[in-house]
Amino acid sequence: MDKKIEKSDMKNNTKWILAVVAVIAIFLWFFNSINDSLRGPSSGGQQQNLSLRSLILSTVTKGRFDDYLYVQGIVSPKSTVYLDAIAGGRVEERFVQQGEYVKQGQSLVRMSNTSLQLDVISREAQISEQLNFLRNTQMQAETNRLDLLQSLLDTDNIIRHLARKLRQSERLLKHGSISEEEFSGIAQDLEYNKKRRALTLERQTQEDKVRSLQIEQLEDSAQMLNKNLKFARDNISNLLVKAPVSGYLSDFSVELGESKIQGYRLGQIDIPGQFKVVASLDEYYLNKISLGMNVHVKIKGQKQILTISKIDSRVNNAQFQIEVDLPDILPNNDAELSVADQIKRGQTMAMDIVLSESTNETLMIERGAFINNTGGNWIFVLNTDTGTAYRRSITVGKKNQQFIEVINGLEEGDRVIISNYSAFDKADTLNF
Repeated sequence: MDKKIEKSDMKNNTKWILAVVAVIAIFLWFFNSINDSLRGPSSGGQQQNLSLRSLILSTVTKGRFDDYLYVQGIVSPKSTVYLDAIAGGRVEERFVQQGEYVKQGQSLVRMSNTSLQLDVISREAQISEQLNFLRNTQMQAETNRLDLLQSLLDTDNIIRHLARKLRQSERLLKHGSISEEEFSGIAQDLEYNKKRRALTLERQTQEDKVRSLQIEQLEDSAQMLNKNLKFARDNISNLLVKAPVSGYLSDFSVELGESKIQGYRLGQIDIPGQFKVVASLDEYYLNKISLGMNVHVKIKGQKQILTISKIDSRVNNAQFQIEVDLPDILPNNDAELSVADQIKRGQTMAMDIVLSESTNETLMIERGAFINNTGGNWIFVLNTDTGTAYRRSITVGKKNQQFIEVINGLEEGDRVIISNYSAFDKADTLNF
């Protein structure tokens, strides 16, 4: 006998279970949407959990922004005189030590050079021989001049005697005491000597001109030879190196027994009481730096306003150098202090280079390591109500050692993370 099978309620229960699950899923989706909207515009990006204690926070403020560049400089002497070996040689004696104060003309080191000494002796012999030749030439010219004068005197004397004899012969010829031929001979001798005298005078004039030119040239040659002899002797005297100026011998690389070639840098002398600060800057600032820019420095706790005195635009290893002259005297309330008593050569000095005038009511944040990760294009902004932080695009402007100028993207009072982002730079939202 067939038994009637009753219809089960299992299908109805399944429908109710699915409906409940759907309602719960809708509720959870709605709750997460509300929560995400409170956290900020994460756009569904990556999230990362962090401890707030490990981060550095800063508040966006408004105030005076000083556009300056912080650099470290080295104190150097303003004026330096270098010591180069004019004549090379072997170091025989050293009279001073590095760091000592030396006076102008003081002996510093004595060197020897055998080949130079032999060369000077040879030159002295050659020059002396040439000078003797010049003196002999001058003496010969003077002898010729005197001989010519003697010849002229003799001719004049003959002319006088013949003229007197001719006058006497004229009276004797009238009385027939002498012949016509004898009288003519005396007259011819007189005429010959007169012509000879004229020729001697012409020769004397020509030789005087030649002799004057020759003596002038010989004197110039003698002066040149004497200068060459003095130069050769000076080379010997240059083996004894002396201080050209008074100052501190800050560098003196000379040791007994070593050889120094001509032109070798032996050391340097720093002029006391005059200093400058030399600093290296990144080539990025080459077009931003100009002569006369104000520089703030602190010397013994007192702020001094100086100016850039020199810019070396040659770029080496992506850097160029500037110089700032320090004053000789520093004002100190009612007294004056010497710079030389306050600083020392080689010490490091911090400087603030004022790039532009300060601006008031500037939006800014403290400078932090985040700028190296984001380049100033974005930053994490903290939402204290939800305990989260999210990315926000920003635009920054000028930077100094303490602050960064904010152009847009942030408002006064915003709390931002300024520490290093390397551990979470891929995240869009941070949960604390």
